[in-house]
Amino acid sequence: MNNQITNVYIWDMDETLILLKSLLNGSYAEAFAGLKDAQKGVEIGKMWEKHILQISDDFFFYEQIENCNKPFLEALSKYDDGQDLSDYDFNQDGFSPPHDDLNKRKLAYRHRIIANKYKQEMMDVWDALYKMTDEYTDGWLSSARALLEQCLAGNEDPTICNTIAGGVVRSNATGSRHINVLVTSGSLIPSLVKCLLFRLDNLISHENVYSSWDVGKLQCFQWIKERFDNRNTRFCAIGDGWEECEAAQAMNWPFIKLKCSWGKSC
Repeated sequence: MNNQITNVYIWDMDETLILLKSLLNGSYAEAFAGLKDAQKGVEIGKMWEKHILQISDDFFFYEQIENCNKPFLEALSKYDDGQDLSDYDFNQDGFSPPHDDLNKRKLAYRHRIIANKYKQEMMDVWDALYKMTDEYTDGWLSSARALLEQCLAGNEDPTICNTIAGGVVRSNATGSRHINVLVTSGSLIPSLVKCLLFRLDNLISHENVYSSWDVGKLQCFQWIKERFDNRNTRFCAIGDGWEECEAAQAMNWPFIKLKCSWGKSC
């Protein structure tokens, strides 16, 4: 549809959609002037940190590819020859840093497996920790999910919207599309795991998760514009930091700066 409006929402992750750093360093509790148990916040943060690293290593090859960060999972897709990986031994394939085409293919294989596992929504076992964190942070996590859902709905009547897996909604009434994209300053693999553990995976698809760790947020924003842009596409960035603000300004996009619920800029 040539006149279809596409709204692309570019989100920051840490201290925007989730809270982790401020739990670990105690700054979240400090802002409440003694009303929050700071040690409990630190303990919750450490539990998340442990699970993120464990799942990254056990399921997402992070121990093998930690030093091979890419800005998104499809970055090496052209090297993936589509080989059946059912019986592939990732521990015996001689993978080394991807400086040549062979090892780029081996990394692309790992990215394919990661993408498939991301789609499986395999993280229900951590519900108790999620609920504990949401309660401690006065509903921050569930509010972030609700906001993502509202952006996808585009203020349309939900009875006339068809949800498409992976954080894209197409309205039957107007033909408009609403897409959530994540640009995080963290490394790609732990960021994907955070999406799973913090229940964002059905609102942001794996191909819409970008890591600015090596390339910066402006470069990621430029890639996103190239990927989605046409005359009927509108972009909006949301976050708490200076880097995404400056990147949005450079792209001439509107930027919504998050203000924490306790009245201070994050």
